[in-house]
Amino acid sequence: MTNNNNIDLLLDTLPTHITDALQAGTDDVADLLEIVIDLGRLPEARYRDVERFLSNREVTQEDIDHVIGRIGEFGEDNRAGIPRTLHRISAIRNRRGTVIGLTCRVGRAVFGTVVIIRDLVETGKSILLLGKPGTGKTTLLRETARVLAEEFRKRVVIVDTSNEIAGDGDIPHPGIGRARRMQVPRPAEQHGVMIEAVENHMPEVIVIDEIGTELESLAARTIAERGVQLVGTAHGNTLDNLMINPTLSDLVGGIQAVTLGDEEARRRGTQKTVLERKAPPTFEILVEIESWDSVTVYDDVATAVDAILRGENPPAELRSRDADGVVHVETVERERIDAPSLGRRMAPGRGSSGGERGGGERFGGSERVSGPRLRDRSGSGSGASGANGAAGPGATTQRIFPFGVSRNRLETAIERLRVPAVIVREMKDASLVMTLKNYYRQSAQRLKQAEEHGVPVYVLRNNTITQMERQLAQVFNLREVETDEGGQSEGDSGKRTNGSEVIEDAMVELETAISQLMNGERSVIELTPRSSYIRRLQHQMADRYNLRSESRGDDPNRRVKIYR
Repeated sequence: MTNNNNIDLLLDTLPTHITDALQAGTDDVADLLEIVIDLGRLPEARYRDVERFLSNREVTQEDIDHVIGRIGEFGEDNRAGIPRTLHRISAIRNRRGTVIGLTCRVGRAVFGTVVIIRDLVETGKSILLLGKPGTGKTTLLRETARVLAEEFRKRVVIVDTSNEIAGDGDIPHPGIGRARRMQVPRPAEQHGVMIEAVENHMPEVIVIDEIGTELESLAARTIAERGVQLVGTAHGNTLDNLMINPTLSDLVGGIQAVTLGDEEARRRGTQKTVLERKAPPTFEILVEIESWDSVTVYDDVATAVDAILRGENPPAELRSRDADGVVHVETVERERIDAPSLGRRMAPGRGSSGGERGGGERFGGSERVSGPRLRDRSGSGSGASGANGAAGPGATTQRIFPFGVSRNRLETAIERLRVPAVIVREMKDASLVMTLKNYYRQSAQRLKQAEEHGVPVYVLRNNTITQMERQLAQVFNLREVETDEGGQSEGDSGKRTNGSEVIEDAMVELETAISQLMNGERSVIELTPRSSYIRRLQHQMADRYNLRSESRGDDPNRRVKIYR
């Protein structure tokens, strides 16, 4: 890789004592990331691996004014630049609007970074780049634009909101090659300039940095639907946190709640209300950037999102580049689904518990819902029997093969209970098998063969963490919690004989109500009176779908009201 950073032009804008300190330092200027100048503090240089003060003299207002007088004007985003360079100067202002601090960020046109994703760029598909600040998103975006314009001879238009891609001034930096650049007068107008680029300049490729609003997300979809290749970056570090971002989730297809019929829910082994992808993704390929030499690639975003919503690990490629420039590719299944944000905000049926909510309070904690007692194939409630049956404390490690059961949820259940168990990928390596009713019926012969070899088969009623926890509790002879936080046994109510069935009925009623509200069939729904424990669960489920809820009435007729 080669650099074109015009570092001397940035140093020329700084006060002399700061420039002299930078040039006299032992650190390599090529590794310089930014220079921080704050009023009344010591000036500081930040390198890739170290930070150091540049002077014993505190920064004065004259020092700051010296820099401002030698750079371009600040825009509404408080960013300025140096004409025909990629350096960016960002301002910190006081309440009167006076600049009292500057961050002078070194901009570099690094040639060769696109090698790690060059084959993806050649496909003509739209590519979205994600990564933490400083990982090189904009650098890779600039290099991609240059390669598409110069080597593939495509008509490339860059929508340059803060002049970070093509530099400050009216003449673009040579780092973008033959690509054309459209500047954006104000950040709020970026979406309009995106559409204008398509309508007026006939591009084959549009390059966009920092898609961050709903309007920009919609503009990107409009552009993609016109057959134009998009290459852009967005606010977010990974695919899963982009999915739970309500503003930008449309970039990967959007997420919606869908109510399944009874038969379909049984076939899938899920609850009736599930999350599904709403539309084709705007970007067909997504790249998570860790550094210039290490990325994770999802070359089929639709498939990856669908896998996450099913509770599976999305297929991905880990790409790395060695010192010789050779790119190594490894196909993996990324462990994504048990991220706390996904578990709380996306997965139906998973939640947190705490006291019952009143008004606008929110509660957090771990889920402890006592579901129906799980059964083995014979239907007994005591778990499966066999050579590797239930074991007490100190037992040997159980090797569990999940047959149709979510591997990620099972891993979560094992971690929560802290039991000695591991998940294996082959049934022949298992000491026990966990499956669902419908899988047991459809694959009875294969599971029967496992039993014939002394491997017990546990049949779960639902594909939920709670069910898995209860089954593991039986396998390892753990004491199960049968009471709610108020101390009342779930079977002690005079209105029910099986507490777990009441919970299940209550949640099915809630899922139906949520579906009706989200589909616009009703605006307000009052649920059947329930215990305080169940009302807590209903409040939490409503929260996950961004619905409002409150408890009304007095016991024993106290009930939850939900509305948009």
